[in-house]
Amino acid sequence: MAEKFYEILEHTADIRIRVRAGDLKTLFCRCARAMFDIIAEKKTTKAAGNPDKVELKVSQQAGNLEELFINWLNELLSLSASLSLIFSDFKIKSLSENYLEAAMLGELSGNYRINKEIKAATYHQLQITKSGNDWKVEVIFDV
Repeated sequence: MAEKFYEILEHTADIRIRVRAGDLKTLFCRCARAMFDIIAEKKTTKAAGNPDKVELKVSQQAGNLEELFINWLNELLSLSASLSLIFSDFKIKSLSENYLEAAMLGELSGNYRINKEIKAATYHQLQITKSGNDWKVEVIFDV
């Protein structure tokens, strides 16, 4: 389980989290890590040999920061489902209000116990705010 750099907030039907970071790149990475931390937990017993790790690269364009953030998380969910991967490491190479370029490291989902299915990151009550040098996001995941 990942370090707890996020909070799970009360929500009636879905999962709502709050994440804080000192910069926007870290915020995006921490949100992605929190999402996959909620989805799956690494199995304690390993299969014979090294787990299969895959590095993927993605880029996203959007009209604004909120759209970019949601596109990023939903692209990760889509890749995770279609390739049967759980992502655990994220590196943002380039990030602006409208563009993101990143690399992710994933492992086959068979190396994990799936705890919760997240269908999508939503715009509902999405808040990305900056106060001084600190960034904060609150996002709701549709489960």
